[in-house]
Amino acid sequence: MLKTLDRYIIKKFLGTFIFSIILIISLAIVIDLSQKIDSFIEKQIPLQEIVFQYYFNFIPYYTNLFLFLFVFISVVFFTAKMADQSEIIAILGSGISFQRMMYPYFISAFILALTSFFLSNFVIPPANRERLDFENTYINGAYYNSDRNIHRQISPGIFLYMESFNTLTNTGNKFSIEKYKGNELQSKLISKKAVWDSTINKWTVYNYYIRKITNNREIIIKGLKTDTSLNITPIDFQRRDTEKSTMDYFELNKYIAEKRLRGETNINTYIIEKQQRTAFPFSTFILTLIGVSLASRKTKGGTGLKLGIGILISFMYIFLMQIAAQFSIKGGFPPVLAAWTPNIIFTIVAVFLYRIAPK
Repeated sequence: MLKTLDRYIIKKFLGTFIFSIILIISLAIVIDLSQKIDSFIEKQIPLQEIVFQYYFNFIPYYTNLFLFLFVFISVVFFTAKMADQSEIIAILGSGISFQRMMYPYFISAFILALTSFFLSNFVIPPANRERLDFENTYINGAYYNSDRNIHRQISPGIFLYMESFNTLTNTGNKFSIEKYKGNELQSKLISKKAVWDSTINKWTVYNYYIRKITNNREIIIKGLKTDTSLNITPIDFQRRDTEKSTMDYFELNKYIAEKRLRGETNINTYIIEKQQRTAFPFSTFILTLIGVSLASRKTKGGTGLKLGIGILISFMYIFLMQIAAQFSIKGGFPPVLAAWTPNIIFTIVAVFLYRIAPK
């Protein structure tokens, strides 16, 4: 059962966090509104859409984005204040060990970590879908696919090639499909272009010929137009980098599996996204331990100095997180290791600070 001390620390932890996150989200909304208000007025966007489709879904995304940062700042702030008021000395002097004092901190960290995991995987993706639809409609405009020489494995043994894809007309140029059985080519379709027909959900292929190989014989079939069903749609060519944040836990796993099946190699960004949705919530425990270890000592600098050190460490964590992600996306660094590297390094820092903290 929770003791009076536990309830006292949990109340301070969660109360400080909620107050600080409300302040930063309010500030973020004001800054975002000041940047976009001209577009809102110029395009005469209904107020209901701005409030409920955009800002209502803006809040959970940025709350989770700032969560681990303000967990750390909150811990440092109220723990340093307790130390300056000699509350930490009184707690330890009453016979309560430093380790026991950490229990309510970790209970609070667990609540926030669980909240972050649930938000990241199940609440924020549908909210992001609404928010990004609003941005793509009113702010960003249409998406243009600039990829060249597109290769996809769309199902086992079936490979698709397009020289380019036009997202405005849903047209693939210099289109071909190859079907293999093992390492042997069974058939190949070559066409000048293929157009997605949304009325029948099929691809219409123009000016094509099909080369079939059966029993060591080659058969050529030519035609002006035919329809074909493929395990790929224009949506697969229109994904922005931000769309990974619109997939929930199960959708993201399915999408990664499909990209691997198609032989695509540019999936590190999606794997990092998946891993970070677990690594970020876990970081609340590490940053809580660092925060308490730093702020529990009564020093001459007071709360301001400790808060400054806390903010510096927070930005070091963010910087390391971004560097590791870029190394994975562009440098071949394993994405799982990239997502967890900041936690591994800061766990070592946390253990060191805990060992030298006053007990």
